[in-house]
Amino acid sequence: PTAIYLSGKLAPELLGAIAVAAYSYMALVPLIQPPIMRALTSEKERKIRMVQLRTVSKREKILFPVVLLLLVALLLPDAAPLLGMFCFGNLMRESGVVERLSDTVQNGLINIVTIFLGLSVGAKLVADKFLQPQTLGILLLGVIAFGIGTAAGVLMAKLMNLCSKNKINPLIGSAGVSAVPMAARVSNKVGLESDPQNFLLMHAMGPNVAGVIGSAIAAGVMLKYVLAM
Repeated sequence: PTAIYLSGKLAPELLGAIAVAAYSYMALVPLIQPPIMRALTSEKERKIRMVQLRTVSKREKILFPVVLLLLVALLLPDAAPLLGMFCFGNLMRESGVVERLSDTVQNGLINIVTIFLGLSVGAKLVADKFLQPQTLGILLLGVIAFGIGTAAGVLMAKLMNLCSKNKINPLIGSAGVSAVPMAARVSNKVGLESDPQNFLLMHAMGPNVAGVIGSAIAAGVMLKYVLAM
């Protein structure tokens, strides 16, 4: 969604190619990430067991989307539409007072929106615009960006281990890309290959969601400065 929103604002003629690249690489996460993760970590690092996550109170769950949206709306209004939808859905789920609406959004509505999103993007994929050399460039840049994001996440987790009281498994760093929940599942899968009793899924969901928020904020920053030029 971030890529579609940003390309729709800055380069509508490239929307189809960018959307295809974005969703293709999200589907190819299990193929792209594991070789990079294994190359940058040792067997010992992949076996690191992280401490149990603390219990998050209901108040914190409700305050999180509210505070996040307020900060973004005040400091970076260009990213507010993207993060606003994220925060609204999160608030509906966590508040527990609109169960019927929350259930509709999670099931029926999301399917309808997905269908219309696919139809809208597909309508942009006319041959004379999609079958161009620049499409190959977009695909190439996409895989490079995904690889850099994965590697940077793993290396950052290793760097944090130098000053962290509780050890962090570097594999969860690779989940810090905007591919939810596939990237977290890949982190968990690679971890289980080294230690069948080491479950990293819930630990990896943190950086995974952070990747979604970070990508939306980055899109807002890009919109702010590019449109101002």
